[in-house]
Amino acid sequence: MVDQNKKIIDRRRDEELNLALEAIHFGFKNLISTPDELLAELGYSRIHHRILYFIATNPGCSINELLGIMQVSKQYLNRPLKQLTDAGYVNVKTDSHDKRVKRVSLSKQGSEFEFELSDNQRQRFERVFLAAGPRAEAGWRKVMRLLALPSE
Repeated sequence: MVDQNKKIIDRRRDEELNLALEAIHFGFKNLISTPDELLAELGYSRIHHRILYFIATNPGCSINELLGIMQVSKQYLNRPLKQLTDAGYVNVKTDSHDKRVKRVSLSKQGSEFEFELSDNQRQRFERVFLAAGPRAEAGWRKVMRLLALPSE
């Protein structure tokens, strides 16, 4: 026979975990809503923002390095990167030492667009972290680091 107290505790824990899932869902939804609207105006999606962001924070990286940083496949990256390149947001240059390597950077237009997309999110984090306090921010960062680890 299963212990009734254990069932009650398990049910409560499931409810708490569901609240955590809902919090991350709605928090993420609100965090991306403004950038998603700006992207949609140009016919772009979240992957375009991710590409711009990771190139901005890793200027001059190779396309293969970008794949590793973003943890995506070449097929997943190819089309949106080409769109951003064709639109003049991303510059792709052949490496001066190895002609097989392509390096990416943002154009002035790409830097401005990436800033417009990401700064809204940075400002939101700043407001939330100030309201929550440094201990809560440190706890949140720890939880996010642990969530980013591969599951066992």
